Formats: sequence, C-alpha cells, structure tokens
Amino acid sequence: MAKMTDDTADRLRAALSRAGAESSDFDLNPDTVLPPNRRLRPAGVLVPIDLTGAQPRVILTKRSSALKHHPGQIAFPGGKQEESDADVTAAALREAREEIGLPPDLPQILGHLPSHETVTGFTVTPVLAVLEHRFDARPEPGEVDEIFSVPLAHVTDPARFRVESRRWRGHRRHYFIVPYGPYYIWGATARILRGLADRLDT
Repeated sequence: MAKMTDDTADRLRAALSRAGAESSDFDLNPDTVLPPNRRLRPAGVLVPIDLTGAQPRVILTKRSSALKHHPGQIAFPGGKQEESDADVTAAALREAREEIGLPPDLPQILGHLPSHETVTGFTVTPVLAVLEHRFDARPEPGEVDEIFSVPLAHVTDPARFRVESRRWRGHRRHYFIVPYGPYYIWGATARILRGLADRLDT
C-alpha cells in the first residue's frame, strides 16, 4: 500500500510540473467572444485523490437538485473565495470541510492545476491533494445529495472522454464528458479532469 501511495503521489507531482495552459468552459467553442474587461471572482476546488483503498480514487459530489445554480451536477468540493480565506487553497479546504466533512489537516496538498474560467464568472483554481487516511464523509444538507468516488485511472484516461453539446443562451456549446456508471461527469469538472489526464498521459 505504501509503495502505491508513493507512486501515485509521485506521478501527480510530475503531472503538476508539466507545462499546461489555463482552461475555460468556452475553449471547445472557438467562436465565443468574451468581454476583455470582464471581472472574474476567485474560487478554489479540491481535487482529492483517495489513496486508502486498493486503487486511487477521486472523491466527487453530486450537488443537491434543490440548488439554484448547477442543481444535480457532479462537482469537486469547493467554492468561491471568501474574505476570511487566506487564498484559494484555504477556500477549497473550507468548502471541503463544509460539503463533505473532510478535516482540513487531512489532505496532503500537492499543488495547483491551471485555473479554469466558468460560464458563471469564476476563475477556479483546482487544488490537487492526496488522502492517506480515511475520514467520515458527511454530505452537507441542502448542498450535497451524494458523496462518491471514481477510479483515478478512469477519469485520467483520455480515451474515456467525449465531446457533447447542447444549446445554452441561444448558442451551441460543446463540452467534455467522462461518464462513470450512473454519473454524468461534464462541464468544468470534466474539463479539469481532462487537463489532469493530459498531463499524466505525457
């Protein structure tokens, strides 16, 4: 188990060291023209890799279907940076504690993936971390319907990703998906995972 943990952490650190561009919800839609003076709000999401089982797994959430924004979507734990947060890493850890009950001192932070711009006006910094100890996962009532995990090997295999599209605000929008069982992982979450997959595949 210790060797698998070390090997996975080493692979992830190597992936972080490779060059890579920022991404956005628009980068599969080259005709999109974004306002040059737009103001983006900072946010952080935790990409927690659970190393406590037989294989590394990524912890994800299914957002509550009652939420106003992104109801029922698959997401990393995280959210916007508040004034009380020292930085986006602190925001990601705070939100992970609130959303899934993850103690903030448990994740071993490896670093940041390039930021991702969302259609909702955030610049999201993915904070990559590994978990070497189990914790009592608890979904935040009213925010999270389900906490689940998927194999890291599945969501970092470029062959598992597809591009789909739908109409959004009168335009055809294309986006990545990487489905797993009953879970339709798409949008920003899939795009961030695709960026990690590209680095691990190099």
